[in-house]
Amino acid sequence: MASRYAIICGNGRFPILALEAARKQGDEVVAFGIKEEADASIETLASRTHWISLGALSKLIDTLHKEGISQVMMAGQVKHASIFSAITPDWRLLKLLGKLATKNTDSLIGVVVEELRSEGIELVESTRLLTSLLATAGPMTRRKPSRDEEANIAYGREIANLIAAQDIGQSVAIADQACVAVEAMEGTDAMLRRAAGIVNGKELTLVKVSRRRKHLLFDVPVTGPTTIEVMRECKAKSLAVDAGRTLLLDKDALLAQADAAGITVVGFAPAEG
Repeated sequence: MASRYAIICGNGRFPILALEAARKQGDEVVAFGIKEEADASIETLASRTHWISLGALSKLIDTLHKEGISQVMMAGQVKHASIFSAITPDWRLLKLLGKLATKNTDSLIGVVVEELRSEGIELVESTRLLTSLLATAGPMTRRKPSRDEEANIAYGREIANLIAAQDIGQSVAIADQACVAVEAMEGTDAMLRRAAGIVNGKELTLVKVSRRRKHLLFDVPVTGPTTIEVMRECKAKSLAVDAGRTLLLDKDALLAQADAAGITVVGFAPAEG
């Protein structure tokens, strides 16, 4: 039976793929495009599209009520830098922000989720439409990690889980079992380029993890072909991600691109927490 729900669309391929999957299974989806982030092509895939600015929480809730929608999914990235510096909160969000001890992404989205719940609106898992694109355990490419890369991955996962637990970032770049760079607001690709400038030609290992939480409602780790291209550019030879909790956008193309570049993509069981 077809379902009816809303998707809040950020940037990147994630919301496009989610809307395509929803259309394929006959669901009626109302898109809420974040003006500062989402691509205009979402209008061709959704039943209806509303455009909202970052911080317009009252408009989002009022429009959901008018549409008679009680289930919402978040898909696509909202740049952490935008959340930090470009958001203009309306009265409702401003009231919520006043309750926060810290204004990191996890805290901010967390209070929005609670506000939606208080209005009878449920946030559902971001990956629900794209489970086939989730990373699997073990090597997903022809090339497996070398012994040195396995050591880098083991060390990198320790560090990445520590920074993810503090809502700093999800990724680290490792070389010779040393942490070269930690992702913060700049995003994975910018962090990787910064790391390449530090190691001066040494091979890098990229490790990306998910938060130690039971849900996948928001801030799901995502990687796509663009990151593989940046890895090739930066001489990063292996990518380790959390299996079952990381979306590989355009998965077949991503893995084929990695194979062509001699890059390993491997999934690991996520850390418990």
